[in-house]
Amino acid sequence: MRTSRIRLFAATGAALAALALTACEDGTGTEDEGAGTGTSQPSASATTDTPSDSAKDPSKEDTTSNDPAQAGGGKNGGNKGAGGSGTGTGTGDKDDNAPENHVSCNGSNTTVDARPVPRPVNHMLITVKNSGSKTCDLTYYPVLRFDEMQWVPQPIEASKPQAVVTLAPGETAYAGVLLSAADGSGDGGDTAHKLTVAFQGRTPNSDGGPSAVPGLPADGVYYDSSMAVTYWQQSMADALTY
Repeated sequence: MRTSRIRLFAATGAALAALALTACEDGTGTEDEGAGTGTSQPSASATTDTPSDSAKDPSKEDTTSNDPAQAGGGKNGGNKGAGGSGTGTGTGDKDDNAPENHVSCNGSNTTVDARPVPRPVNHMLITVKNSGSKTCDLTYYPVLRFDEMQWVPQPIEASKPQAVVTLAPGETAYAGVLLSAADGSGDGGDTAHKLTVAFQGRTPNSDGGPSAVPGLPADGVYYDSSMAVTYWQQSMADALTY
């Protein structure tokens, strides 16, 4: 009886072993232990997916910037934007030396001196200095008025220059005045104590701006009906030629 039990157990164990082997071979056996715990390694296909952002090649990253200064063209776009704010030093700058940008010389941007000269006799020299910051033009001839006289001395046409006299800041120009006839042929002589020098504009006899009132000698200046004035001259010698 004992021998029969031992054989029965042995036969039973062999049958169970054979059954387990068969289950493993046909895939119906127990589940892989690792799959149940969720710690299995990813499959080969999972490891070849697109790399994460931290693993990207920096050289292939999108370099588009949200900076308005670089919008629409990277560096070139940024430079263009910066240039838009630099118009104060570009072609918009005004050249004060260009003829079209000159201002008129007048009593507001010049200093004026008037004084008799010993030679030629009966002459006075008017000196105008540009005391402003811009180049100015002296057009035609000065319009003179002694005291309250009601007439205007005529210009000496022979003294008309070939070009408008232009004064840069600090420069001077001149006009000569024949006060009275040397032979005494003039009439209506008088002694003046005040002189007003008016300036002409771009067209003859137009208003060139504020007048000047230079001082005269204490004993005054004598003049008569023969008084005449030169056009504005660049040199003192030219102003005193007539």
